[in-house]
Amino acid sequence: MFVDQVTVTLKAGRGGDGCVSFRREARVPKGGPDGGHGGDGGSISFVADENTSSLAYFRFHPHLKAKNGAPGEGNNRHGKRGADVRLGVPVGTVVKEKDGGAVLFDLTAHGQVCIAARGGRGGRGNASYASSTHQTPHEWQPGRPGEEKELHLELKLIADVGLVGFPNAGKSTLISNISAARPLIADYPFTTLAPNLGVVDIGEYRSFVVADIPGLIEGAHLGQGLGIRFLRHIERTKLLVHIVDVSPYSGRDPLEDYRIIMKELEAFSSEVAARPQVLAANKMDLLGDDKTRLIRLRRMAARKKIPFFAISALKREGLKPLVEGLARSLDWLDEKDGSEAS
Repeated sequence: MFVDQVTVTLKAGRGGDGCVSFRREARVPKGGPDGGHGGDGGSISFVADENTSSLAYFRFHPHLKAKNGAPGEGNNRHGKRGADVRLGVPVGTVVKEKDGGAVLFDLTAHGQVCIAARGGRGGRGNASYASSTHQTPHEWQPGRPGEEKELHLELKLIADVGLVGFPNAGKSTLISNISAARPLIADYPFTTLAPNLGVVDIGEYRSFVVADIPGLIEGAHLGQGLGIRFLRHIERTKLLVHIVDVSPYSGRDPLEDYRIIMKELEAFSSEVAARPQVLAANKMDLLGDDKTRLIRLRRMAARKKIPFFAISALKREGLKPLVEGLARSLDWLDEKDGSEAS
């Protein structure tokens, strides 16, 4: 089950109480205070794990608690610390305050750790209150409560390239033929119900990651179709590939399809809509002798200075030039980012 949004309630462990105790031994009639400190409560942390792909665990475990610290004991024995809870989340998980609050943590690298709820400190025992003028203290300190939080977890997949387009435009077929990804492919709308990731091997020990996003329709930003729920997964991508169906059997105008997708991207995020793009005209094997639809789309891409590729994902035609073009674009973007950083 692919789950990319959950709300969780966290309760860190309470600190153990300090102890009031006095030394009692044979031939030591006036033993001093020896009450130990309470142990700290356990904390709750999130750990980015590249082997975890979904937030499904939290769908069934929304309430999470850490262990309390043990109370202090006599003979200056401190209480045991409560066990911490470390929870694996997918790389790309964003931890936010509930109800669309501020971003607290953004876990973008494997092994990255954030402490989401800290355990309470253990209380002091009476031994720590002893002084030259106060030799029989009865004071002690209770343990402090751990933090309680309600947080919203949101997964944003990390990929280099994001595929966008109408349902049945051929995005899933494309990613299955340029990578090892095996998404469900069928001839009906919304076959893809969750994002798919694929790694594209371009030789010389180089590769890039592609994300296939469920198809958009007009009005997606208003909640129609699958809405814009999954568009968050292209927020981290460097490059967008518009897959446009140019076959005459789709019943749609390729230019209008491109305009609608751009409108939905703009409604979601102007920053995403302004990202570098590549336009891929798919299903060219179904055009027959009339190339008008392909020519019109190619001219529009030339006017907008968008790299254009004519492909047939099903027949695997034109895929090599497309992959090579994507690799060149990503190299150029990396060089640009490097020069700006320096």
